[in-house]
Amino acid sequence: MRYIYLLVVLFFVSFNLRPSITSIGPLLDIVQRDLGMSGVEASLLTTLPVFCMGLFSFFAVVLNHRLGIERSLFIALIFIMMATFFRIFAYDRYFLLATALLAGVGIGISGPILSGFIKKYFADKPGVTGIYSVSMVIGASLACSLSIPLYNMWGSSWKKTLSFWGITALIACMLLLPLLKNVNTKVPTLSKSKAPIKNLRVWIITLFFGCMSSVFYSITAWLSPAAQQMGMNHYESGLVLTLFTVIQIPVSFLIPVVVSKYQHRRNWLLICGMFELLGIGLLIANASPWLAAPFLGIGAGGLFPLALLLPIQETADPEQATSWSAMIQFGGFILGSLGPVFMGYAVDTFDDFIPAFLGLMFIVILMMITIVMIGDKKEAKIE
Repeated sequence: MRYIYLLVVLFFVSFNLRPSITSIGPLLDIVQRDLGMSGVEASLLTTLPVFCMGLFSFFAVVLNHRLGIERSLFIALIFIMMATFFRIFAYDRYFLLATALLAGVGIGISGPILSGFIKKYFADKPGVTGIYSVSMVIGASLACSLSIPLYNMWGSSWKKTLSFWGITALIACMLLLPLLKNVNTKVPTLSKSKAPIKNLRVWIITLFFGCMSSVFYSITAWLSPAAQQMGMNHYESGLVLTLFTVIQIPVSFLIPVVVSKYQHRRNWLLICGMFELLGIGLLIANASPWLAAPFLGIGAGGLFPLALLLPIQETADPEQATSWSAMIQFGGFILGSLGPVFMGYAVDTFDDFIPAFLGLMFIVILMMITIVMIGDKKEAKIE
């Protein structure tokens, strides 16, 4: 019974790591027009959370060693809950951007600590990472797919629509409460030998994570507006973004299971990269977004869970897993936050998405080079 409860906690905590970002995509041009935001300013609604996800990932290590995994997760979910709920009061661009920043703080703390959570409670079941990634994808999918229906239901109020996701964060906080009781307050000190800062292999994984997240969040932020430029209305473009996220659900679950059983993670990562290249290429060729979205979704759905699995596979204990995840997510998400800004700048400059998609294609190629360098086995370490 406790095992099921822990899985439910993992699911709901992970579920809340993306709605504050993906719920904005289908409504981005409405929010942009309502608040008088430029393309670059609108891109900050995605960029700020992703940047904070990187910036505050190291703070997650400090918080973990002071308060422990469970209390740290609870604090992080409080931040996410406040950020999403307060969007109901977002009557100017600066307040809305502040909520994006606060959400990023909560997500940045949660990400590395969830790796430690899995290492602590599911040490012999690395496939549980699939629950972690799938629940994030489900949260992202529901957030973007319900944005337009909720917007219409609440009298064209994007503020109420965006604040709705504070409810799911509240549920996650309540589920965490039992774990806060009888938690050992003596948290082991991280030894210097576990610090990954001088490990070249960690830096390569960080670059891979940065390229992957840059492409993912760029597509999440701008696929819907790009589809609108190609002639789709808000509802149709929202469905395209939903297709991109929904298709990730089975892929995010199956890929970690297949890799755990059959190994050869490098080959699977490269295959996922090829799917992303194909999807971006179709958009450049002005093919229907309905055709490109499944390829992009399969690529993203496979890359993200394997990226989350890397620090868990490469480390020996929960503290080290948290430390590796913090460094990888610190650099990776900061690099990733530049993607949506680049897209916004390119659209503002050229009034066209083609140059931006060409840039994303270059990033995917760079990511595939890092995949080859990472390889299959942690024993093949780069000193």
